[in-house]
Amino acid sequence: MAQLKDYQKIILSEISKMAKDKILPMAGTMDKEGKFNLDSAKLLGEMGLLQIFLPPEYGGLEEDQCLMFCLCIEEVAKACASSALTIIIQAVGSFPIIEAGSSEQKDTYFPRLASGKELVAYLVTEPHAGSDVAAIKTKSVRKGDNYLLSGRKCFATNGGVASISTVLCLTGEKELSFFVLDMNANGVFLGKEEDKLGFRASNTQEVILEDVLISEKNLLGKKGEGFVIAMKDFDMSRPGVAALSLGIAESSVEAAIEYACQRHTFGKPLIRHQAIEFMIADALTHIEAGRGLMIEAARTWDKKLKNTKLASMAKYFCSDAAMRITTDAVQILGGYGYCKDFHVERMFRDAKLTQIFEGANQIQRMVVGREALKERGFLL
Repeated sequence: MAQLKDYQKIILSEISKMAKDKILPMAGTMDKEGKFNLDSAKLLGEMGLLQIFLPPEYGGLEEDQCLMFCLCIEEVAKACASSALTIIIQAVGSFPIIEAGSSEQKDTYFPRLASGKELVAYLVTEPHAGSDVAAIKTKSVRKGDNYLLSGRKCFATNGGVASISTVLCLTGEKELSFFVLDMNANGVFLGKEEDKLGFRASNTQEVILEDVLISEKNLLGKKGEGFVIAMKDFDMSRPGVAALSLGIAESSVEAAIEYACQRHTFGKPLIRHQAIEFMIADALTHIEAGRGLMIEAARTWDKKLKNTKLASMAKYFCSDAAMRITTDAVQILGGYGYCKDFHVERMFRDAKLTQIFEGANQIQRMVVGREALKERGFLL
């Protein structure tokens, strides 16, 4: 574990206890129902997990924000990946306001976000623009001191339950900009709610914008800064996805070890078969290696240094590890692992998304490769 101050250890201990005592008991039901759970979100808000990246006067941490963000996500993900994702999306959706918001915008939205009762959605992905952010087609047309926003956003986490959103759209030819939008504005419609393989207790919704009239005061930063803001957002969020992946992997391998110690085959505990020992050894090694990458990416962010390469490394290494480890956990539990009575089945389904969202892992490898070339003086 990273070297932590006493107060940070206390925070993590409290988060771990809350996750075990309050979120874990309802995680299976949340997954089965496939609906966003307001009680879970309320708990996260009360614990200060939805406010970590806000300024300290609004409930955010004074130091080590990204590191503590990641470590808290890891603890919650051990109990429920859907709940941990709520923490990530709250930070992702808030980031454009934190990074580029004016004093007036921050005074308007920070108190609402600080309450822990309002959720924010991040409206970026579109039917033809996912990892390729520059391919976005949602547009804004200037109308006096206002803009008219039109487009279709898909796979919006919290899209159907958020009261605030940050929206990336075109403000000119190949010019991307962020706006902050209240979701109850005229012209904002909710489309299809996705029925997903995993993260079933997380709301994923299509959001349709039809000539949404919005003031120029809702523009975050300057016109054309949207792409840069989105890339900085990824550098913050990808270590968080790595932490989410680690939490899923840790919970699964612990269940596998417990089962393998109790189950006997051919006259000895399953854990004493070398094939099983090796699977568990590999899992534990990948978790520790992944945590090192995640912590380094987070600490680099907290030092206000460029962490793009480390963030992508951590994201794809940890999520690939989570997929492999949960697959092995199901294998170790055998038929029980394939049944919904055991949470490794849920973790197995949840793990897949970690390889896809916040930039597919193939994209992460491209980022790492290109950053390595830039460091060596090759211009792309």
